[in-house]
Amino acid sequence: MNFTLTDDQRELQEAARRFAREELPAIAMQLEAENRPPSRALVKQYAGLGFLGMNVPEALGGMGLGNLEALIVLEEFGKISSAVAFPIFESCVGPVRAIERFAGEDLQRRVVPAVCSGDMVVAVSMSEPDAGSALTDLATRAVEDGDHFVLTGTKRWCSGGGHADGYVVYCRMSDDPGAKGIGALFVEADTPGLSFGPNEQLMGFRGIPSSDLMFDECRVPKANLVVPAGGFRKLMEAFDLERCGNATMSLAQASGALEDVIEYVQERKQFGKPIVDFQAVQLKLAEMQMQVDAARLLIWRAASNAQDGLPSILESSVAKCFANSISREVTGNAVQLMGAYGYSKDFPMERRMRDAWGWGIAGGAIDIQKTNIASAMVGRRFDQRR
Repeated sequence: MNFTLTDDQRELQEAARRFAREELPAIAMQLEAENRPPSRALVKQYAGLGFLGMNVPEALGGMGLGNLEALIVLEEFGKISSAVAFPIFESCVGPVRAIERFAGEDLQRRVVPAVCSGDMVVAVSMSEPDAGSALTDLATRAVEDGDHFVLTGTKRWCSGGGHADGYVVYCRMSDDPGAKGIGALFVEADTPGLSFGPNEQLMGFRGIPSSDLMFDECRVPKANLVVPAGGFRKLMEAFDLERCGNATMSLAQASGALEDVIEYVQERKQFGKPIVDFQAVQLKLAEMQMQVDAARLLIWRAASNAQDGLPSILESSVAKCFANSISREVTGNAVQLMGAYGYSKDFPMERRMRDAWGWGIAGGAIDIQKTNIASAMVGRRFDQRR
């Protein structure tokens, strides 16, 4: 067991940190103010620097690195803002990895290299008006018709909705009840019959577009099948990696807040001395450091134990649940320590606090992670309907 990054990992971390800190803060403020996603030009710049699809095999256009390396870079970008980090999230731990792992070779080669090169953005469409935490209650349905599926239904809370070039859509593909009938299709944004609701106005996540997706008898080629009916378990296996990405984005809000507040409390003076000289501030800083370190180690454990595969549901859920929880507390304490400066929109701290709450809802709420953890501990799923 080794708790030290390799020289190559440290160099990658420093390169990501340097680029993020030098190039992205002003962009992050603009995306926040205008509530728009990073430009395609910026996404292409990420690709040119090797930051997209880092853990995707080289044969599919990626860098061939491990999940840990991807999460290390994701944290450095996430410290600046969730919005500027989201293209890395999508390309390294998002739904494109389900295509890479489980789809046919033709679909893999059409989609995965394009994501890694910055020419395509892919989002996942899971939740519905009556299926959020109860995901197996999905009603959106795909019916076979010759060499196509006909897709009908409504999706909600799709991060990337109306912006992405394609969507991995979870849907009911047979009459089997619950998870047994669920599979997934890849649906291009320009598919006839697909329309989008207005961009959601959320408490946080500004710069990460979100909208409803409406499917009105969309004809999707069978070549766009990601997993067939009965493949829900595979989709959730891929989602275990996305949980680690969610946890890292959550951690980044906390670690970025801690870095900024450490600098602030040494500069800010009250009663004739820097406020870091007050014991109450020292105790708060120590608590924040412990929380950030513990969250990072849980995330890295999940990624390292999976090597280049997919993390376990237990370790990914533990990491997500803990990181989501401490992120809210750490960013809240950072706002308090910075006072009016923390509460002002002229500084990034209040944005981090709002985004921290969002990451604890997205990708499976905190309490849902706890039921996942308990289920893995005892070795069986719990039926919440009885």
